[in-house]
Amino acid sequence: MDATDTRQPILVVTTVATRDQARRLAQSLVEAGLAACAQLSDIESIYAWQGGVQREPEVRLLLKTVAGRYDEVECALRARHPYALPAIFAVPVTRAFGDYIDWIREETA
Repeated sequence: MDATDTRQPILVVTTVATRDQARRLAQSLVEAGLAACAQLSDIESIYAWQGGVQREPEVRLLLKTVAGRYDEVECALRARHPYALPAIFAVPVTRAFGDYIDWIREETA
């Protein structure tokens, strides 16, 4: 898959403190057509923050979308995200089942 293709599928990942926060973000982005699907996973994060090491339960939100929608997805997440410095990043999908990718593209068109 071509990394410059705006239709390239990507996974956008962020984390929040609670499942309810993750659900609200997921619902709003899928309803807006910015993501075809959202998955929530309970995780434990260990990270450096303000001079110390923090350890917190979090919920990972994984959004399935296309590269051409990334800026809109990031903007929507930043506008609604409860964290002062949210982790928001995209992972390119280099291989996947073609019919599933077609579905992602249709839902985010």
